[in-house]
Order: sequence, then C-alpha cells, then structure tokens
Amino acid sequence: MRVHLFALLVLVATAIGQPAAETARQIVTRAIAEEETDRKLALIASLAGSKDADLPMLLAAWEADQIFIYQAAGDVPNIPVLLTGAKDAAGAQAAVRLEDGQPLLNAAGQPALITASETETAPHNSAIRRAMKGVTDLLALASPDRDERIAAINTFAFAQDPEKLPLLLEAQRVERDSKVKRALTEAVALIQLKDSDPKMQIAASETLGRLGSIPSRDFLTALERENAVLENAPVAQAAREAQARIASHIQIVNVWGTAFRGISLGSVLLVAALGLAITFGLMGVINMAHGEIMVVGAYATYVMQCLFGTGLHVAPFGIAIDLPGLQLSGPAFGAYFLVALPVAFLSAAAVGLVLERGIIRFLYRRPLESLLATWGVSLVLQQLFRMIFGANNVQVSSPAYLSGNWTVDDVILGWNRVFVIGFAAVIVLGTHFALTKTSLGLLIRAVMQNRQMAACMGVKTERVNMLTFCLGSGLAGLAGAFLSQIGNVGPSLGQGYIVDCFMTVVVGGVGNIAGTVISALAIGVTDQSLQQALGNPVLGKILVLLAIILFLQWRPAGLFVTKSRSLES
Repeated sequence: MRVHLFALLVLVATAIGQPAAETARQIVTRAIAEEETDRKLALIASLAGSKDADLPMLLAAWEADQIFIYQAAGDVPNIPVLLTGAKDAAGAQAAVRLEDGQPLLNAAGQPALITASETETAPHNSAIRRAMKGVTDLLALASPDRDERIAAINTFAFAQDPEKLPLLLEAQRVERDSKVKRALTEAVALIQLKDSDPKMQIAASETLGRLGSIPSRDFLTALERENAVLENAPVAQAAREAQARIASHIQIVNVWGTAFRGISLGSVLLVAALGLAITFGLMGVINMAHGEIMVVGAYATYVMQCLFGTGLHVAPFGIAIDLPGLQLSGPAFGAYFLVALPVAFLSAAAVGLVLERGIIRFLYRRPLESLLATWGVSLVLQQLFRMIFGANNVQVSSPAYLSGNWTVDDVILGWNRVFVIGFAAVIVLGTHFALTKTSLGLLIRAVMQNRQMAACMGVKTERVNMLTFCLGSGLAGLAGAFLSQIGNVGPSLGQGYIVDCFMTVVVGGVGNIAGTVISALAIGVTDQSLQQALGNPVLGKILVLLAIILFLQWRPAGLFVTKSRSLES
C-alpha cells in the first residue's frame, strides 16, 4: 500500500499545472468526511499537484488535531470546522467552515460560537499521516522557491529513507536549476548508500566523491566501517576513495575560504585605517580619538535606520527627544543604508572640523601633547555617546541586500563581506582621485611635502590642514557606517580598532596610501591563514603582532618610505 501510494503521488506530481476541479479545502473536507480509508488516501494523494496556498496549513491542522467536526441541530450533516479567535467566558470560540473558510452561522444567521466539547476531533491514523507527509514532501519538492526545494531535498537525504527515492528521481528528471540538480544527485546517492546491492553502494560512493559532498563524510565513514566488518572490500575501498576526494575538496575550500576571509578582514582594516592614514600619515597628528570618530559614523547609521523605521527616542542631558520615523518596510526601509553613507561621512567630518579647530590646530608638530589631548577627547566622546544613546549596544539591522551569501563550490561568500571589499576599493580609488586629480589634493600634497614653501607660495596652510583633517574624519565615519553592519554599535566600538588602525598605517609606511592598502590586506590574509593553520584565533593574532614587531625592527619606516623635500622631515 505504501509503495503504491508514493507511486500515485509521483504520477500526480507530473500533472502540476493542470486546473483542479475542486479547491484544497473542498478535497480535505471530503477526505475527512469519507469513511473508507482507501478512499481517504486517494483523496489526499490527489492533493499532490495542488498549488493552493492553504494546503500546507490544512494538512498541518488536521495532523495536529486542530480540525473539528461539528454536529449541527436537525438533519444537517457533520461540518468540519476550524476554531479561531479568543475564547469567551464560557470557553466558546468562533468557528470557520473548513470547506470554504467562511464563518459558521447559527440558526439566526449570526456567526456561531461553539466549544470544543460540542465537537469531535477529525480522525486520522498512521496511514493517513504518511499520506499527508507524502503530499507535503512533494509540495516542498515542487516549491517555486529554490531554497525551499533544496531544504526539502537535504531533509530527505540525511534521513536516507528509501521510500523517498522515487520522489527524488522524479524531481531529478524534471528539475532545471543546476544548484537544485546537484542537491538531488547528492540526495539520491546518500539514499543509495543504504541499498543492499554492493554495486549500487559503490556507484553512490563514487558519485559523492566526485561531487566533493562534505555532508556525506559521516555516512561514508559508517559505510566503510560496516563493510570492513563484513569483509566487503570493494565497497569499503570505494568509501575510502570517496572520503579522500572529499578531504582534498575540503582543503581547496579552506584555502579559498581563508583567502576570502583574509581579504575581507584586510578590507575592514583598510576602511578603518584609511582615515588615519591621512590624519596621522600625511598630517603627523596622533589622533587617539579616531576610533570615536568612527563611532560617530556608526551611530549616524543607527539614527538613519530609526528615522526610516519606527522613530528614535533619546534623552541627552535628561532632555527627552522623540524623532518620528517614516514607518517604511521592505526595500524602501533597506534604502536607509544608502542614505546613511553620506550622512555618516558628513557627521564625522563635522566632528573632525570641531576637533581640529578647537584643539588640533594648536598642537601641530607636538606629538605627545596631541596624543594626550585626543585621548582625553576620546573619553569625552565615549561619555557623550553613553548619555545620548545609552550604555548598552544598539542593533543596526542589515538591509536584505547585505544579509545573505553566495556559495561557490562550498566556499561561502557573505554579501556584507563582498560589500566591504568593494566598498574599500571605491574609497581607496576615491581618495587617490581626490589627492591626485583635484585642486584640494594638490594643496594637501604641497603642504605635507613642504609646508613653509607652500605658505610662501600663498597657500593657506591652516585651511588645508582643516580640510585634510575633515577628509580623514569623514573616511573614519564611512568606516563606522560599515562596521555597524558586522556587529553591534556601542560607545566603546572604536576602542577595538584603534590599535589595528595605527598598526596598519605604520606597517604600510607613514603617509603612503598604497602602503596602507598593501599592509591591511597582508595583515588580514596572514591573520586568517595563521588562525586556520593553528586552529587558535588568539594564538594567530599574537603571532601576527610578533611578526609586525620583528618587521618594524627590520624596516622601522614600514613597507614604503615617504620621501619629502621638507627640512622638517
């Protein structure tokens, strides 16, 4: 009976797309009312080709004993219903007719209120539940959503249920999506590992090895052990060879995955350090508040998220401020991040302007004083963040276009990581263009190379200093905007990056943007490679720091030495 049922489901599945004479509600109602089990099973099997959106809910409700049979007064036949809404004082609920989804009416034509004691649960047995499971399984395999189909296929694969094999083979015959076809091939092979025919087991092992199926390693190990005990050498050998091919595939995946993670980590360091490469590398200002300027950009992103959503409530200095939100959702809400990028840049640049005009301009060529002063500013800014936004971290939701990932041959590429790589490339190119192709860039380079000569030529060096510091601070704000997408935002967010930023700039060569790029990527790839090789993130970071210390002993000026005609250098 069970094999016959699944064969029937497969036949019905081929008819998907043909118009149905009855709705899913009507067929389920008839199946509940039917007394003969075989007829019930046939009615349930006929639902396999349905595209009715209510079908999964109906079958789940029937299996969970949430469908009731109500006996009305007089000669009215039993009515399958669903109880909905809250119970009243007597424990009665509104009822919805299963057949058409309309409210159940009483004799006066008003919506009826009934209690569970006035009804009977719609009966079902193991055969009926298997039939319903077969329908829902087939619905999942025929889902228009690719991820849902793959999830259903993986469920069948890991269960290794031979009864699901006809369904998978039929789906494999009609499937057109390459990613789903691969999942089907893998699932069929996993189930065939349970086959009693050694030839089938050997063929399945070879298929899994060719696919580099990482999830199948445990199944192949079990198959090898089982056949080693049974002294079935060909099957055990096939399982071993498949595991060897999968292990080789895993090594390749790890290499590419480590490279991607290293480049993405290097891009994070680059985005965070690029602003410092200008304020410290070009201007010579040791700005210990650089991390807090990044936090300004991160909180600006949080504010924009709130304004696009439900609004923002803050209470700085005990003064309550409520900003109404636009109440957007979906793609419109996701656009907040695109708006937040220029807002973060301008907000951080404004803070940098205040810092430069208020403190930094009095401390040029006084590194110790600038270090202490900006460290004090960082403490003040952290306390301001706590007073305005609270001491607890706030969550910034990633837009849908940054929340998923691509999987390329088992290498997972997170969209947010891909974005930061592209984001870093755009910022580097934009900074290079600004410094080499604009009049402001010409003035910046002139002042940084020979301040006295530039002043003699009529360049307003103080204004150039101000604009340069604003540019570096704005870049820090952009870094904060991105960092808000890979972690929570809090008053101390910048403290976790300030040391890495200085380390990146110094290793690359103070004042050299290209050196900062190479340094950031090299540190990121080295860090991830050591973590992968050692299996210990902390030890990997320690070795990276030791390597940097030894490198600076060898080349104190970093990778690229910035040459200048200025006597000050």
